[in-house]
Amino acid sequence: ACAFGWNFTACAQRQSCRYGLSNYYQSMSMVSGFGPLITAGIFGATLSSALACLVSAPKVFQCLCRDQLYPLIGFFGKGYGRNSEPLRGYLLHYVIPLAWVAELNAIAPIISNFFLCSYALINFSCFHASITNSPGGQCHVVPHDNGVAPVVSTMSVVIMFLVTWLAALIALGIVVFLLGYVVYTKPDINWGSSMQASSYNMALSYSMGLNEVDEHIKNYRQEQLGIELCLVLTGPPNFRPALVDFVGTFTKNVSLMLCGNVLIGPRKKMSESQLVADGHGKWLMKRKIKAFYTDVVCEDLRSGVQMLIQAAGLGKMRPNILVLGYKRNWRTVCPQSLEDYVGILHDAFDFKYGVCLMRMKEGLNVSQVMQAHADTVAGEQQVSTVFQSGQGKKTIDIYWLFDDGGLTLLIPYLLGRKKRWAKCKIRVFVGGQINRMDEERKAIVSLLSKFRLGFHEVHILPDINQKPRPEHIKRFDDLIAPFRLNDGFKDEAVVSEMRQGCPWKISDEEVNKNRAKSLRQVRLNEILLDYSRDAALVAISLYMAWLETLSQDLRPPVILIRGNQENVLTFYCQ
Repeated sequence: ACAFGWNFTACAQRQSCRYGLSNYYQSMSMVSGFGPLITAGIFGATLSSALACLVSAPKVFQCLCRDQLYPLIGFFGKGYGRNSEPLRGYLLHYVIPLAWVAELNAIAPIISNFFLCSYALINFSCFHASITNSPGGQCHVVPHDNGVAPVVSTMSVVIMFLVTWLAALIALGIVVFLLGYVVYTKPDINWGSSMQASSYNMALSYSMGLNEVDEHIKNYRQEQLGIELCLVLTGPPNFRPALVDFVGTFTKNVSLMLCGNVLIGPRKKMSESQLVADGHGKWLMKRKIKAFYTDVVCEDLRSGVQMLIQAAGLGKMRPNILVLGYKRNWRTVCPQSLEDYVGILHDAFDFKYGVCLMRMKEGLNVSQVMQAHADTVAGEQQVSTVFQSGQGKKTIDIYWLFDDGGLTLLIPYLLGRKKRWAKCKIRVFVGGQINRMDEERKAIVSLLSKFRLGFHEVHILPDINQKPRPEHIKRFDDLIAPFRLNDGFKDEAVVSEMRQGCPWKISDEEVNKNRAKSLRQVRLNEILLDYSRDAALVAISLYMAWLETLSQDLRPPVILIRGNQENVLTFYCQ
């Protein structure tokens, strides 16, 4: 037409032309075989669209309101009658067209864009649900093809921009805004969406892929197993928040943390286990602790811990450090309970776990200052701990007395990288000889520099092997007195009978044999009180009497650590 000099641009814009597709809406009737049929089809399409807007749309809007995804629209979620009819939604969808009724052709491109947008989203949703094999997907009731659905979805978006690009941008902007709001607010609603199925598939795929990854020291993961009962292996996590906060500090975003709980009793009486687990999971999320909660039902604590140690984790994502709380009442509990506690430590070593044992002067268990267990879970009460606030310019003191693979150095290093502990100065204490202090300090500093940990302050303890003060020796002897057989002046038959009845008691021979080691722990406690009384945290290379003597009277939290003899630090360029 342009070659012949015909220009219809002005005609279309000014609507001065009587005929043509742009201004004459009966053009299809003119070229059809039977004109009234086109008119009837347009009337039918108009009627179905109107009914969809006035009937179906309010029902969809009612479901949206009931989900409470967006504020200020819950009023329209109420239903009336047997079928829960959305009368308020009907009224709203009647008032809106009535208030804005005018030139329909002016908004036709905008309406078409929203219809195309819904077609694109429906096709993509069916395609995504199909490829993720979501068992809850409902797309099997909608005929579709996995090859055609994404093509149709893409074509719908393209046509949106071809019809009216500005309206397409507005429509997509509204969709992105609504989706972003839901993602940001994270409503407590579970639709069983295909995104959940996709997350499951990805997690499964990556977990299987880990089985093909060779282990290396540089990729060492300090996954921990916090078991919680009366010793904090954690029991209910909200009963020992300090332990949860401490472990969560250095595992956040880098490692796996499992909070384990041993429910003691017969299985048939533990039917509420799942409900309790859900409550603990919500408590951890509210406290912003990235951890998993798991529990087992067993007849006694030690057997339950053994089950957790052996079965916790999945593939390569398995714990390798056991974290538990110090048993403060070990001198007053029944001997079997104490034997189980020590046995748990031995079991961890047997299964090649590293062990971290935490002690705080005020204790870890806060259950006595809280309400009943069910109320605390339901109310999701949060108790503040020292590990939730910044530690200031204090010190983290590491007493690196034995080589256990480097775990005693690694955990304080990970803590020092966190914001709350960043201002703390890390000090390393090692034993040595007074006449070789400078050489030994240089050697340790050189070794630490090869580990690239950034520890520069090293203190040599030349007096660690000195004899402790008499009053402290007497305090240790009084501590173990109730647990001694005192068999020096008794008949062998009597001693044998006592050993069978009280296998946890120690003989005079064992006391004398370990006398030097015991005095070393007493002396080390004196050194700790001298150097680390005001520290933010004390980490010591890792029985009950020795642990008690070593860590008593210290105000800062104490972490007693023993690795599983696997190297977790390297200075090789591998």
